[in-house]
Amino acid sequence: MVTYYALCITQMSMFDQVSSAYDQGMRLLERLIFGRLRRRTFPPLRGDVLELGVGTGVNLSLYEPGARVTGCDASREMLGWASCRRTRAPVTLVHADVQRLPFANASFSTVAGSLVFCSVADPGRGLAEVRRVLRPGGRLVLLEHTRGSGLGAWLTDALQPLWQTWSRECHLNRETTRNVMKAGFRVQRVERRALGIVQVIEAIV
Repeated sequence: MVTYYALCITQMSMFDQVSSAYDQGMRLLERLIFGRLRRRTFPPLRGDVLELGVGTGVNLSLYEPGARVTGCDASREMLGWASCRRTRAPVTLVHADVQRLPFANASFSTVAGSLVFCSVADPGRGLAEVRRVLRPGGRLVLLEHTRGSGLGAWLTDALQPLWQTWSRECHLNRETTRNVMKAGFRVQRVERRALGIVQVIEAIV
């Protein structure tokens, strides 16, 4: 069951414009790499889970009944698609910005997200909000595309100016693992794929 709360965000998201085609556009990447990483990353999560940048809700069907999921996104159109997903866990969707989360301190045992911090305007501010809403000892679990290393870093740096012109919000070469550490999290595990460009990051408060 999915419950949807619409809050007042006046700024339009770029993702509002691409919501209907987003899943189709991601199909090849999902088949090659993201799909299997999602299936390994999200089903084990339990308790009160906040999923940041829930988008069209591609992860929602992966949660087991032992999770109580709150999904937030800055795109109202994306949330409309997410609200149609079939789920096994109870899910509440909230129209909200990662940088201004409308939740009380220490509300969640886990904060998760996929392909989200590439598009947060101020990652430090967003991660500070994540720390605020996590309980002591809470976990942060992210599946992200990042700057990568070696050839991956060179490639994402080279493509970033053109990509930024088109996407406006998404950054190919974000140093997300470094940002997580700078925000005061203790990184426990980083799994790297595709020249280090795709990373699964697990950290605790």
